[in-house]
Amino acid sequence: MTDAADRLYNLLPAVYRLRDAERGEPLRALLAVIAEHVAALEENLAQLYDDQFIETSADWVVPYIGDLIGYRALHGVVPQISSPRAEVANTIAYRRRKGTASVLEQLARDVTGWDARVVEFFQLLATTQYMNHIRPRAIVTPDLRKWEPLERLNTAFETTAHTLDVRNISSQRGKYNIPNIGIFLFRLHAYPLTNSPAFQLDAHRFLFSPLGSNTPLFNRPETEKEIIHPSTALGTSLATPRNVPLPISRRVLNESLAEFYGRDQNFFLRVNGADVDASQIVVCDLSDANGVWGHEPDAGKIAVDPALGRVAFNTSDAAPDSVVVSYHYGFSADMGGGEYNRADSFDDALSVAQTVNDGDSIQNALDALMESGAVEIGDSARYAETLSLNVPANTNLELRAANHTRPHLALGGDLLVKGDASAQVTLNGFLVSGGTLHVSGNFGTLRLRHCTLVPGQTLDTNGAPVSPDAASLIVDAPNAVIEMDRCIVGALRVVESARVVITNSIVDATDETRVAYSALDGESAGAPITIKNSTVIGKIHTREMELASNSIFLARLAEGDVWNAPVISARKQAGCVRFSYVPFFSQTPRRYRCQPTKPSDQARVHPQFNSLRYGDATYCQLSQRAALEIRAGADDAAEMGAFHDLYQPQRESNLRTRLDEYLRFGLDAGIFYKS
Repeated sequence: MTDAADRLYNLLPAVYRLRDAERGEPLRALLAVIAEHVAALEENLAQLYDDQFIETSADWVVPYIGDLIGYRALHGVVPQISSPRAEVANTIAYRRRKGTASVLEQLARDVTGWDARVVEFFQLLATTQYMNHIRPRAIVTPDLRKWEPLERLNTAFETTAHTLDVRNISSQRGKYNIPNIGIFLFRLHAYPLTNSPAFQLDAHRFLFSPLGSNTPLFNRPETEKEIIHPSTALGTSLATPRNVPLPISRRVLNESLAEFYGRDQNFFLRVNGADVDASQIVVCDLSDANGVWGHEPDAGKIAVDPALGRVAFNTSDAAPDSVVVSYHYGFSADMGGGEYNRADSFDDALSVAQTVNDGDSIQNALDALMESGAVEIGDSARYAETLSLNVPANTNLELRAANHTRPHLALGGDLLVKGDASAQVTLNGFLVSGGTLHVSGNFGTLRLRHCTLVPGQTLDTNGAPVSPDAASLIVDAPNAVIEMDRCIVGALRVVESARVVITNSIVDATDETRVAYSALDGESAGAPITIKNSTVIGKIHTREMELASNSIFLARLAEGDVWNAPVISARKQAGCVRFSYVPFFSQTPRRYRCQPTKPSDQARVHPQFNSLRYGDATYCQLSQRAALEIRAGADDAAEMGAFHDLYQPQRESNLRTRLDEYLRFGLDAGIFYKS
């Protein structure tokens, strides 16, 4: 019985309580029911009071409060902006500052979920000086002795004056005119990688990337908590370069090393287990010159190149035994593993039976697990092992990286997975290089979640695949089921009798003319495939395309190719291809609302990407030059491909809706994507 029911019962005269006890306490039971309903009524009354305030109201009340102040609802499909509570709460503050650049910048961040910078281009116009209103920042000739204005030239943070540009800003052509407002959006995120062993090129040269490729270091954005914040050195109250995710240039790092370097800053080094002080760091251009890196540092110093992600020691110094780096890199979405929140992808039914840290043996932990459970890697270290999993019947095994970590499996050979038909294995959150994931025997189900099987197995210094024709996954288990979600993988070779399901992922054969999906021989029909919201780079030959939805198949035939078509489904009578880009002359099941619709459209709607090289920050990000049919051609008007769930067209639509309300009369706005 609850405390409320006890209090009610104790208020009764003792004579009634005695008689109630003699009859088995039916009166006490009645009061318990009454107390339960009273408690529900009290809770409801308390919630009705809370519902009068946007900070404490229930979710269903938010639209009604918004309606009272004339709030216009937006697309709520993006998880980061699915709740309009914050915007409704701030609407009054926004309207008080309506038409100002600061509120437009705040709105851009709120309704898109991206970092933003607003520029009033009239302030950058070169004009004849009026002695009663001198504008020292509008001088036509820049001062070449000042590095920062030159560093920021033609960016969202420039301060150099320009001549008049009368072209229309809404078409993203003209900028520098009196009524023009520029809204610059930064779509990339700066993802951390903490305490990761640097890749050793030789005794004195290292790279930040665990794969040994060049990678620019990114700035970790400093969150802006208020619409109005103090002025900066650039003379503005708007966002600064420290508030957005940008690659760190050599000049900026050299001038502001203390702001970027440190354990809780943008990057950090530990050598031989000891922290490296900022006084030991020198910023250099370590580009290749005649096969060697330039600018060897002085003795006792450590050279860092943020543009290439390189570290160099003086050759006269003792070679370091270990170099551990923490830094930030750029990418578009939570995909392929990383130090982001992956807790929702864990199998809650499995408890952590074994943990691995500090470079311990993963294989030993797997061997010690004799029943269903999870083996969890607790850091972002490199694990150089050749793993083998032989999973018993009715066993569910999850090998996963702990939340907010990304360990690197540097395989010395193939990662073998085999076992009983009832066995299940899940790999979650890993970067895997150096070998192929090989599923064999009579194995059951393999799940890949938030994993990267490096296309081409590993990369050279320039980011090119070392083994471009090598497959990332080989499946010769006849009845295996392969499931991939939010993964980046190379080519797949799957026996015809298996089955593959791919969602929100990238399958990259490293070239449009190479084979991305087929049987084991690289030519015959592979297993039936279901693919949703994904991007495939390379040719496909499958026995049956059960379903292809909101996907991009970037494939073409090379000169003299023996294939009949770039995408082939042996069974064209079954399956469905919908809202996807498929080369026109492909052999597929009946297509519904796919692109191109006719041969003459092939060149126009061919997908264009900012980069197709794995390791680049803009990898597989659709270019703004891509046809609208691709950028907004999915079944829900989002973009086709692996980044469908970012809902980028809806975010832009949200921003344009708000601009109609908050932009001052007579001004024109242009939206520019800077990353």
